[in-house]
Amino acid sequence: MAGINPEPTPSSSNNNNDAPDHGKKDNTPKVEVTMAEQERIRSNLEEFERLFGVDEEAYDQPTTTRKELWSYYLYYNGDNGVGPGSYSQALFQWALNNAGWQPGTDHKPCTDSSACVVPWTGGTRSVSSVVLIANGLCFTFMTVIFVWLGSAADYGSFGRWLLLVLTVVCWALQYGMMSIKHPHQWPAAMGMYVVAYIAYGATLVFYAAVFPRLARYMPHVRKAREEDLRENKIDQHEYDMIESLERNHIRYLDITPISIQANAYFHSNVSTAHSNIGYLFTLLINLSVLLPLQGNQYANNLALCLTNSYWVVLGVWWFIFQQRRPGPKIPKGSSYATIGFKQIWLAIREVRALPQTFLYYVAYFLLADGLNTTGTLVNIIQNDYIEFSFLQLTYLGITQAVCSIASTFGFWYIQKYFKIRTKNMFLITNFFTVLIPFWGMIGLWTKTIGYHHRWEFYFYNVIFGLFQAPYYAYAQTMISELMPRGYDNMFFALFGITNRASSIIGPNVIQAIINDTQNNWMGFPFLFSICAAAMITIMFVDIEKGRDDSRKFVEKRKLARVAAESGLSRDAILKGVVDEGQFTKARGEADGRKSDGNLVEVT
Repeated sequence: MAGINPEPTPSSSNNNNDAPDHGKKDNTPKVEVTMAEQERIRSNLEEFERLFGVDEEAYDQPTTTRKELWSYYLYYNGDNGVGPGSYSQALFQWALNNAGWQPGTDHKPCTDSSACVVPWTGGTRSVSSVVLIANGLCFTFMTVIFVWLGSAADYGSFGRWLLLVLTVVCWALQYGMMSIKHPHQWPAAMGMYVVAYIAYGATLVFYAAVFPRLARYMPHVRKAREEDLRENKIDQHEYDMIESLERNHIRYLDITPISIQANAYFHSNVSTAHSNIGYLFTLLINLSVLLPLQGNQYANNLALCLTNSYWVVLGVWWFIFQQRRPGPKIPKGSSYATIGFKQIWLAIREVRALPQTFLYYVAYFLLADGLNTTGTLVNIIQNDYIEFSFLQLTYLGITQAVCSIASTFGFWYIQKYFKIRTKNMFLITNFFTVLIPFWGMIGLWTKTIGYHHRWEFYFYNVIFGLFQAPYYAYAQTMISELMPRGYDNMFFALFGITNRASSIIGPNVIQAIINDTQNNWMGFPFLFSICAAAMITIMFVDIEKGRDDSRKFVEKRKLARVAAESGLSRDAILKGVVDEGQFTKARGEADGRKSDGNLVEVT
């Protein structure tokens, strides 16, 4: 994809009265542009895009149906992470711990409080270090997937097939984990855990990229865009409010509009709530296996089977009821294998055009690294303490799930009642993100607190549920507000890259520290530092400016693409000065070129 240099173009929110000069000398006289003419200009741009097929938001896109919407929620309900993110790691760590021995002894079995090592590349390595290496590998390969294939999901129907393949891979390997019954199988457990977790993490990112488009084609949002906005019954700001509300809360019946950002939370809130409800239901169902089969060596494997089957039963409906919403064709000179690298490079080059978006990416890079690695480290300590009991893990998970569901809706009502901005609510969750590693750091100097007692793991799960479930919803809401419309998969892929690529660093740094010191708690000071730095950076992100920058970003590229596809001058498109002969000729020429989908350099 060719680079695009920014150039001023008209905006529906632009109050200038002069027609923009696009640097092209011709004999067309300068004209005064009234507000009505500005509206006609915007309408012209959309009409050209529709006729020449250069807008991925074409009018033949299907309207979102109720079946499609609920199948979306059900998939998210099943894709809750109990299997790949909790049970599988515990089973993997169980195999490692039972295959290992205490360092400096004649293969003396490990205990829940002793250091533990396993054979590794001709030497030994601590169990915690191996688990962190596995997580580092997960995030490394996720990053490659997001860079390589993330932007490709914006084109054609590639995104829906990519999600299907990733989902099936995760399902298959979760069933495969049932075969782990003996400690010597830990290398196989590691391989299946890594690949399944990669697939699981990728499904979350590519699935999250769907919700802005589902909201955009809800019936009343479509009517607002295609009728009310065109007929000047509402202005651009009011339409933004409608789309943002629907994006963040599809068909919620009790919304009182207070601001774009305050309501911008609720769709990701509902999706997060469905995920948390699914998390809770899965754990409760698993009690039907774990309680009567206490002491049975296959109880954990059966619980994992039940967990995965829950996702299969709920998730399959999305692939049945999802409607086809293809994006534009791959630009000439690119392929599904290369477009991702080109668009990511383009997105990085556009940092000056979207400074608030990329500042948020920097902050989230640090925050995700700190939170993801902290969660892994606390889980390692927790699994050791409960001796890898799926039953105890289920009780802890239920505690977290109940708190997550309560907080997901509770935060929304608090935000709506007190009219608190999304950014400020996000910062509240960030404070507790910083508190979690700080609590563990205290454990270096005292045994009184610092993840040394059972009650602290329940406390951790309560805090995580109350403040980190809304964290994930707010994180998605903020990027959805800051990303340019029509670039959903690219910027969600960047979001996923930021999340996963950052977590290449944390696990590798922490595993080296732990392997050197044989002390799990030595990783917390580093994690506390990067979480605190992230929170400070987020304080400087300006959401309103970022949304305005994103709108300008899209409008500039709309004009460039319409001009390239139509063969008409940009001034003619802007002013609507096109006679029928010019239009017919340009349309015929564009019909022969539009499959190329090239973007041209704007100078």
